[in-house]
Amino acid sequence: MNDLMTGFPATVEALEDELSRPSAAVGEALATTEGDIVVLGAGGKVGPTLVRMIQRALDEAGSSRRVLAVSRWSDAEVRDRVAGWGVEPISADLSDPGCWEGLPDAGAMFFLAGNKFGTSGNEHLTWWMNAVVPGMAAARYRGVPTVVYGSGNVYPFVDPTSGGCRESDPVGPVGAYAQSCLAREQAFTHAAHAWGTPVSIYRLNYAVELRYGVLADIASTIMAGEPVDVTMGAVNLVWQRDSTEWSIRSIAQAGTPPFVLNGTGPETASTRSLATQLADLLGRELTLTGTEAPEALLSNAALCHGLYGYPTVPLQQALAWVAEWINRGGAQLGKATKFQTRDGKF
Repeated sequence: MNDLMTGFPATVEALEDELSRPSAAVGEALATTEGDIVVLGAGGKVGPTLVRMIQRALDEAGSSRRVLAVSRWSDAEVRDRVAGWGVEPISADLSDPGCWEGLPDAGAMFFLAGNKFGTSGNEHLTWWMNAVVPGMAAARYRGVPTVVYGSGNVYPFVDPTSGGCRESDPVGPVGAYAQSCLAREQAFTHAAHAWGTPVSIYRLNYAVELRYGVLADIASTIMAGEPVDVTMGAVNLVWQRDSTEWSIRSIAQAGTPPFVLNGTGPETASTRSLATQLADLLGRELTLTGTEAPEALLSNAALCHGLYGYPTVPLQQALAWVAEWINRGGAQLGKATKFQTRDGKF
């Protein structure tokens, strides 16, 4: 247990420092591009530490390139924190077609904008944000090397013994959200074919850190004395710092047609086992509900690990860290992943 706690980030400041720590390989990947770096949708769960990792890598390289973080910045505290890291926040509503002409030019672009939760009953907004807005972004930044954050939700459910879907496997999105994620990919795929835009599509599921993610969801459910649903019997997880690094490094593989990469950990993790381990670490009773379904949403990230290596924070360490953080009453972002959802309705 003590070995697993090595490096534990005990404060929000230490956590964000850990999540944004670049390796030398991040700087090397960014060096394959030139000019300022624009990150669209930078105010969400991943965006702030992603822009900080890019900025830190540029600073370490002695580069004068700017990192321009575009978001509505509905949370002014997050905007100010990003600015304090040397990143330039730019306020814009990407859903507004009139905003695009005023956005800065770029030598590289990362697209993180999207809509997931609240899709049911509000499908029009999800399709606008996940299908139409990517088209506007692809048109505005045509020809610019681009990394697009996608989702493993574009794949069908598979047998947990299959090892998960590979990038070459047929897609099979379930529900409006997953379908709109595939539309996002197709918008940038069109840009690659029509305008020669080098594109990398990074299909992520699921990133975890101490304040949100599948592990924090399960741990919070246990702490609340509520039953953990195991119907989605298996999941893939990856520490967010590792996922962020992989996504940035993938810009060096961006191409035409697009380079597609699954980003997640190497394990097919049992939901029941995760809940059992977390309950033990938290010192709480565990109640389960549901029965494991024969299929689950799973991705195979062997290509990613072959290119960039295995996670620096393995699953068992992430489990120990999340339990310790929650036992200490650490802050949560209040943004559940809803990984248990099987009907595609978020």
